[in-house]
Amino acid sequence: MGVRIDYTRTSSAGVQAFSAIDHYLCHCGLDERLRDLINLRVSQINGCAYCTDLHTRMLMKEGVGAEKLAALQGWVCTEGIFSLKERAALAWAEYMTLIAPSSNRRERAPDLRRYFSDEEVCDLTLAISLINAYNRLAISFRNIPQAVLEHQT
Repeated sequence: MGVRIDYTRTSSAGVQAFSAIDHYLCHCGLDERLRDLINLRVSQINGCAYCTDLHTRMLMKEGVGAEKLAALQGWVCTEGIFSLKERAALAWAEYMTLIAPSSNRRERAPDLRRYFSDEEVCDLTLAISLINAYNRLAISFRNIPQAVLEHQT
């Protein structure tokens, strides 16, 4: 069930290390909107209500429309809503997040080099790894989504 702990205060040095990676990712040249799409999709997969709420709000502030946000969970079945680059990044995010053993796992790896340089692939991989870690913190320590807090007032 998890226990509610404010890990940002209890383990501030650890959280600062995560923040340093986040700072790097904000300045490495990776598109912010693409990164937020990835963050939202990974958070949906992991069932992290806190991060799903947070990244939905961020994307809305960036001007991403309701149609695109609604289509994200089933992006594989949508044509024309997501660019080829976004689709490659989303496929990579799912490939990295859904890591249960599978006989065809290697064959399912997306061809990222059509859309990203080697450095961008590494940065994208860091971003996906980081949001997976943030999801695990938020789920384990039961972070309350902003939408819930707003509803309570």
